[in-house]
Amino acid sequence: MALELPKLPYDYDALAPYMSRETLEFHHDKHHQAYVTNGNKALEGSPLEGKSLEEICKAAYAEKNAPLINNVGQHYNHLHFWNWMKKGGGGTSLPGALAKAVESDLGGYDKFRADFINAGTTQFGSGWAWLAVKDGKLAVMKTANGENPLMHGASPILGCDVWEHSYYIDYRNARPKYLEAFVDNMINWDYVAEMYEAAR
Repeated sequence: MALELPKLPYDYDALAPYMSRETLEFHHDKHHQAYVTNGNKALEGSPLEGKSLEEICKAAYAEKNAPLINNVGQHYNHLHFWNWMKKGGGGTSLPGALAKAVESDLGGYDKFRADFINAGTTQFGSGWAWLAVKDGKLAVMKTANGENPLMHGASPILGCDVWEHSYYIDYRNARPKYLEAFVDNMINWDYVAEMYEAAR
């Protein structure tokens, strides 16, 4: 099955002022579309054609297949990225089981927030900050470029894109401010909780 660009689950203005219409138009319509186009080219005729995105991500990393890591990896990351955000998102009240796990595995919400923002801030160059399930416990991680926790033996349940195109229009070079806005005002905790349940 060929990769396809999904529609955004909200209007282009829904995340303003934290993420602008202009950012979403460029990021979704141009950047994500490019990953889809290039990912389909890289998959065409390969043994991984028709496999699930998760399988492709893991196999691509094991085989050090850069075009697939960068494009199919980024397609997977972005499919979820759009859903990890919502209008009126963020905040400290997490759904039950997830709240308990953040407390027991990560030392509580405030420590999670600080560690997640730090992971994204200290990811040199392009990449992602993650909350993932690894060995049955929550972990904050970061990856370079199009990589994701699937490629490192974990299941992602929340990710924030720290490539410059995801924040430069709105925040210029202030990556920490963008990460703060993401955590405090944009996270769709219900979607994170769904992925947490699936990963357990």
